[in-house]
Amino acid sequence: MRIVCVGGGPAGLYFAISAKLRGAGHEITVIERDPPEATYGWGVVYWNDLLDIMHHNDPESARAVSAGSVLWQDQEIRLHGSRHDGTAYFGGYGYSMGRAALLEILTRRAQALGVDVRHGEKLDDPADLPEADIVVAADGAGSRIRQSRAERFGTEVDTGRNPYIWLGTDRQFESFVFDFEETPAGWIWFHAYPSIKGKISTCIVECSPQTWRGLGLDTLDPEDAVPLLEKIFHRALDGHNLISRSRGEPARWQRFSHLSNRTWVDGNVVLAGDAAHTTHFTLGSGTRLAMIDAIVLAHSLSQYPDPQVALREYDQHRRAELQPIQAAARTSMSWFEQLDDYLDRDPVSFAYAMSVRHGNQSSWRHRVHLATQIAAVRRARRAYESGKRWYEDRSRARGATAPAGTVTSRTAVEGHTRGTPEDPRTINSP
Repeated sequence: MRIVCVGGGPAGLYFAISAKLRGAGHEITVIERDPPEATYGWGVVYWNDLLDIMHHNDPESARAVSAGSVLWQDQEIRLHGSRHDGTAYFGGYGYSMGRAALLEILTRRAQALGVDVRHGEKLDDPADLPEADIVVAADGAGSRIRQSRAERFGTEVDTGRNPYIWLGTDRQFESFVFDFEETPAGWIWFHAYPSIKGKISTCIVECSPQTWRGLGLDTLDPEDAVPLLEKIFHRALDGHNLISRSRGEPARWQRFSHLSNRTWVDGNVVLAGDAAHTTHFTLGSGTRLAMIDAIVLAHSLSQYPDPQVALREYDQHRRAELQPIQAAARTSMSWFEQLDDYLDRDPVSFAYAMSVRHGNQSSWRHRVHLATQIAAVRRARRAYESGKRWYEDRSRARGATAPAGTVTSRTAVEGHTRGTPEDPRTINSP
């Protein structure tokens, strides 16, 4: 089968890898407009369940991703304002990696399997798609292929209210940090996590439109706004710098676009990753969901001899799985857009409201949250989680994984239903 993937991000590259593992005879080409090692953004974040899924699907690329991952432990919620000033905590741990490093690993693995990865090729006209049995549109939220067929895909885009900007910082955080700062114009906050060990952390700054205008950020050039943001967050950054430029281009203020489609298939063209769906960055699930799309699509093509049947099954099954996740993403985005309703609370109460923003409040969840504020409890939990990670790493090293073709979409999404209120998946994912 001749397959062309438009877009060399996690969805396109990991689909190419997954499809080749299930059908070495496939002729797969990945077309990426950017040159090698050039990518927007800083880091991606994920949890053990994605590493487990990758080890089941392709142990070789999984080992490389595991080796390049940065571990962060606990989550800190720092609240600095006129009424309250302090820090609350969530337990759990996660991993992160520079986006460029992840794409380099996936590119090398795809090429080793015989995938033709072409960098620096632009598809100027979506009508000029290469001849192929299947075209995978994995060209991001701004997919030109999807936009050219928006009516047939049934595309809907809702734009969020809060401005945000995706920055880096040379402060190396060791945990996932939410820092909320009160200014004369209103509250502004960031979400930060380590990305490149010992060098760079990702730092996403967000605020309400009123604060954005009140601080003059609506009139400042984004690069000129960086010194002001460094001043506002001087305490959290501990004197370190914010970094605007990624691959030579400055970061820009954006408003999140929540994207969905009535169908992901039009003829022989199929959507994957952000081209098919977006989830708000407060869930931290974009890369994970894109790579699961890739596995499910490859699995479907290996299960059904008729490509049209395979695409239809992928479309129906995967869209159904994404509906509750996207609903949770909307809830999360809305919670941060109404943050003023919660900022009069003390840090521990505020953090609890954040942890249950998807619902499921209960007395035992609140008791666990209160216990997590005790340093000795956090130390004990970290010790337990360290032992658990050691055991899981040894299990993976022994090759206790299933053959690539056995990974199903249901296996891939089970992680969304597990966890406790202090598990980071309940904070940054559904």
